[in-house]
Amino acid sequence: MTALALDWELVTDRVMGGVSSGRIQKTVIMGRPANRMTGRVSLDNNGGFIQIAADLPPPGEATGIALHLIGNAETYNIHLRTSDLARPWQSYRQVFTAPPEWTLCHFDFINFEAHRTDKALVPENIRRIGIVAIGREFDADAAVSSVSYY
Repeated sequence: MTALALDWELVTDRVMGGVSSGRIQKTVIMGRPANRMTGRVSLDNNGGFIQIAADLPPPGEATGIALHLIGNAETYNIHLRTSDLARPWQSYRQVFTAPPEWTLCHFDFINFEAHRTDKALVPENIRRIGIVAIGREFDADAAVSSVSYY
């Protein structure tokens, strides 16, 4: 598996009037370079998420995506977006718990659930990934050091 070179950015519910706060930081955690998302998810003002997101190259014949993850043992989502989705609230999602030590986590494309779309996930059309703290009030702290297809 070859790690993808990704340019991560922070996105919060403030784009829709929410009040969640977050930060993205390039750092080293336990000897491993990482992109770390920290912040506070708030449900106030119809909010409820913070995320780090990056554009992805097409996966070719891959059947899943692997991430080296670490975090605070809270529940997060992996969101995939494809060229088939038109609305910003549409995605394909899979839930994970951020492990307290670096862990290589595998996410098979077949296990992603469609959110607010009837369209099936077509892996060849994947264009974006998000690591998302969503849906409940909590302190987020999760980091990713590498992303690759398998």
